[in-house]
Amino acid sequence: MPARLPVTRPAGRGRVPSGPFPAGLPRLGAVLAAAGTALAVRRALRRRIRRSPLWPLPALEQPVSGRGRGAGGPAGRRLRVARRTVVAEGVVALRLEGGRLPAWEPGAHLDLVLPSGAVRPYSLCGEPADAVRADGGSYTVAVRLIEDGRGGSREVHEALREGTAVEVRGPRNHFPLVDHPAYLFVAGGIGITPILPMVRRAEAAGVPWRLLYAGRSRASMPFLAEVAELAGGAGGGRLTVVAEDEDGRPDLAGALAGVPAHAAVYCCGPQPLMDAVAALLPDGPEGPALHTERFAPGAGGTDSAAEPFEVELRRSGRTVTVPAGTSVLRALRDQALPDLPYSCEQGFCGTCRQRVLAGDVDHRDELLTGAERADSLLICVSRAKPGTCGLALDL
Repeated sequence: MPARLPVTRPAGRGRVPSGPFPAGLPRLGAVLAAAGTALAVRRALRRRIRRSPLWPLPALEQPVSGRGRGAGGPAGRRLRVARRTVVAEGVVALRLEGGRLPAWEPGAHLDLVLPSGAVRPYSLCGEPADAVRADGGSYTVAVRLIEDGRGGSREVHEALREGTAVEVRGPRNHFPLVDHPAYLFVAGGIGITPILPMVRRAEAAGVPWRLLYAGRSRASMPFLAEVAELAGGAGGGRLTVVAEDEDGRPDLAGALAGVPAHAAVYCCGPQPLMDAVAALLPDGPEGPALHTERFAPGAGGTDSAAEPFEVELRRSGRTVTVPAGTSVLRALRDQALPDLPYSCEQGFCGTCRQRVLAGDVDHRDELLTGAERADSLLICVSRAKPGTCGLALDL
């Protein structure tokens, strides 16, 4: 009796045939099942990577090291240079526009991602209300050209023209204006940029304030006319302008002598200026509160930077040697972790903060609190203390 051949019936529209397929072709059901499984695996893998960027290493409950979770780094947005204005010798102000923007408070700064990929922080010096205007928000920053700097300011001056698009991150605020009954503001040169919105805020709130504004020359001091107007003119008694080519060095002791204990002193400018202000204020709770923002690597100088040391990366099982004169950040990126995130390289933005598992840290930042320094460091400026055995980090 001849064998019966399988019969394949024509499938109705939208139906899967009930009989077997011709030899050599896989079952459609198997194909669909395999595709569904692959899709589920890919989705699960993406969720796992989002939960732990260092996957397959275990995720930390509260990660400090690495890129962090969620967006994978600082949130960025594209803005347009709507206006570029020379506001002093060697200083340009950029008005950046781009729809309704996140609000900010005096003391905040933006990170600009420059066309070269370099990331540089600049203080916001415009009006906070401009960011949230319904007809289009804007931020304003001012940048001085630093001839012997790392190239960021030159790129701003040469590459960011009106109409140019630029990525920004932030705003963030590590220099907030805290409520006090009175203020003395001390600004040196481009250090006026975070101070200016503070002066405006104090004036609008009716809080007593004085400003000591120093610079190399009047022509090099941005926003001088505006602060003079806020102070009620030269005879108002609230503004002291010291141009070094005319007046020499500012009299910091005289400016600080009359500051009441309940007041706050806000200072931003070159390192020697801020060190001098700090040295003249009395220690302890009986004196005025001092708030500073530094735009250079933190205190500590370069003495211990001359000593190499080793950094153990506990999670990746590697050890990196940090040469003399090289930051921990640069050594780790060059030798082990090229994608390690960073921003200011000056110890005040917090992007490169890492968890310390062992070792004594020479903290040189201007950001971390005493409690945070117990188990963290900013690897762009901080190092192992001289004569110690190095550091172990949670990386």
